[in-house]
Amino acid sequence: MSSAPTPRVRVPAQAKPGELIEIKTLISHEMESGQRKDASGKIVPRKIINKFVAEFNGKPFFEAEWNPAISSNPFQSFFYKAAESGEFTFTWKDDDGSNYVSKNKITVG
Repeated sequence: MSSAPTPRVRVPAQAKPGELIEIKTLISHEMESGQRKDASGKIVPRKIINKFVAEFNGKPFFEAEWNPAISSNPFQSFFYKAAESGEFTFTWKDDDGSNYVSKNKITVG
């Protein structure tokens, strides 16, 4: 892979109490399945994002486990009911133990 995976997240900066907001996430990652061979015939090692976790103020509220069939640059969209101001933390976990994190704040009022 030529560059480090890049997470991108869209979260509204503000919401009304009780408002259902849509959160959109995408991470630039090649998602190598471990089933392909390189030019010399050697198997390219598996390297995928295998887990995604969304937290609000330190408490997980959404998790997804991904498998080798997931596409490159995986997109994940979901909803959250805004109740209070705080910070979202989004974490993508890679096969090699790497974690890619993005944080976004929201003001509810």
